[in-house]
Amino acid sequence: MKLFYILFFSLFSTCCILNVSWGQNIHSPVNEVFNALKEDRIQDIVKYFDHTLPISINNIQSTYSSNQAEIVLKDFFQKNEPHDWLVAGTGSPNNNTKYLICTFTGKTSKYGVYILFKLKDNVYLLQEIRIYKE
Repeated sequence: MKLFYILFFSLFSTCCILNVSWGQNIHSPVNEVFNALKEDRIQDIVKYFDHTLPISINNIQSTYSSNQAEIVLKDFFQKNEPHDWLVAGTGSPNNNTKYLICTFTGKTSKYGVYILFKLKDNVYLLQEIRIYKE
């Protein structure tokens, strides 16, 4: 009986650990934002916008409200019809920030995208988006 409890506890603990780690990978804001961009679902990343969001497109930067930022991004991606998305890198230089670097091919050019997330009130919010021709 003692062996049963030890095995049960070990199995239960392992399942809990795997569930937590898998859940974090599947539902991380970095993955969700990348998948939304890749699948042309800009409306799905709005939940990660802060009150204002600096967006730089080809070295022209402006700060937008979340509503304006959604319109700017939709307009850019409609004009450039992205495909062939690739993740070039992700990371977390500290516990409060995460970043995503990716590329895509547009109508006439290849673009790089840099997205910075910052932890705010226990939620990672987008702090900056840079889109630039490569």
